[in-house]
Formats: sequence, structure tokens, C-alpha cells
Amino acid sequence: VQLQASGGGLVQPGGSLRLSCAASGSIFSINAMGWYRQAPGKQRDMVATITSGSTNYADSAKGRFTIFRDKAKNTVYLQMNSLKYEDTAVYYCKVVARPTATLNTKTYWGQGTQVTVSS
Repeated sequence: VQLQASGGGLVQPGGSLRLSCAASGSIFSINAMGWYRQAPGKQRDMVATITSGSTNYADSAKGRFTIFRDKAKNTVYLQMNSLKYEDTAVYYCKVVARPTATLNTKTYWGQGTQVTVSS
């Protein structure tokens, strides 16, 4: 399973960005998809996750970010609104999937996309 993330960039405070992450390759099923971020000198933290039945957000993302997926395209999105300076980080997508019917689920990470909030 390969993940291709895109959509990062430079945005002013209060602006918006939409990140996308497309999963490709051998995919039997996807259990969960999510976005994490890592700021310089800090640990990687969960931003938002989505399963077939629910979504979960970090407190810092609630009310501003929305995670959604296109199952047909195996793609997860993160719509980020009202961006703040402290949202600056490298954003990584994570997918928990079964590559084939006979293999157990595995965790896959995308390559990361930089989001910079600056005036």
C-alpha cells in the first residue's frame, strides 16, 4: 500500500487548506484513515481519524477541521479552516489496512506535507 499526500502549503492566519491522501496498491480493506502532525521539536500527534462509522478529532482541531473520505478512491481529506500559527507542522496521513484477504492489518504512513501558517 502506497500513500500519496498533497495539499500543503503556505497560508495566512485565518485561511484554509485542504489536504488529501490517496492510498493505492494492493488494498483488500481499509479499517481507518487519519491525519497526524509534527511540529519542529515536538512529537507526532493525532489531528483527526475516520473509520467506517465515526470520526475523532484532537481538541485543537474540533470546530475548525473536518476529515472525510472518498471510499471509491481510497482517499482521505482534511479540510482545515481558520488556520492558526500553531497549526504549522508537517502533516502525515496514516492508513490502517489489510493488503490482501489473507494478511493482517498493517499501518502505513504517507510522506508528509508541510503546512505553514504565516503572515
